[in-house]
Amino acid sequence: MGIDQVTVRRVVDREAALPEAAWAHAEALAMQIRTLWLGRAVLTAVAERDPDPRELDLMHRLARLTERQRRRLVEEFLDAVFGAAADPCLAAAGRTMTPELPDDPRTEQLRAWAELAQLTQDPEFRDVLRRLAEAEAGEGRGVGGPGRGLWGVLHDQVGPAVAAGTGPESAEAARVLASVTAHYARLLGRSDDDAVRARLLDRLRLAADPRRELYLGLLAVINDRPRPESRAPLLDRTARALLADAR
Repeated sequence: MGIDQVTVRRVVDREAALPEAAWAHAEALAMQIRTLWLGRAVLTAVAERDPDPRELDLMHRLARLTERQRRRLVEEFLDAVFGAAADPCLAAAGRTMTPELPDDPRTEQLRAWAELAQLTQDPEFRDVLRRLAEAEAGEGRGVGGPGRGLWGVLHDQVGPAVAAGTGPESAEAARVLASVTAHYARLLGRSDDDAVRARLLDRLRLAADPRRELYLGLLAVINDRPRPESRAPLLDRTARALLADAR
């Protein structure tokens, strides 16, 4: 069964119990299997993506990480994004962004982890998430679903407009936009003015970064959760309405 000779001798000499030796060997095999599965996932990603030399080097290093090293890689990424997370909203957001690879992961979970781990090493992506986290903390936003913060008002007001096919330059779009900007100004504790609208536009552009949605999709696969609703249509429509209003 592959148990080393030293351990076999200890069992024969009754210096170790056979069940204990078998259990320890089974655990070691389980670790090897997880490592092999992760290596397979990385190789599959290489075959499908044809990465450049820098990406290939990163994926090679990811495949060789231990479980503790993989966890530390994610923790370091989240620390860089959310900092010490003294703000309870940021601390909660950090927890929801944490991948938890199961002990017996499926192939698609391993492939998703390999891609997510690579994404966490992108310094531009880290900066986007950090700026988003700081913006949300500054808005006094709670963490949750529709009905809270900026995402709540976009879901409740821009969502129906998108579903109805409302054009970004229409009178109805202007009405919805006025409600959204007034709500955002209240989140900031300010009056609705051009500066607030410019800040809102920057906020929408950060949130619309495709890497953010990619991360959340990969996170859902790893943690075996439903894929989150895409915010892209609401973010895009609101940004276009803001630009139309500015003209």
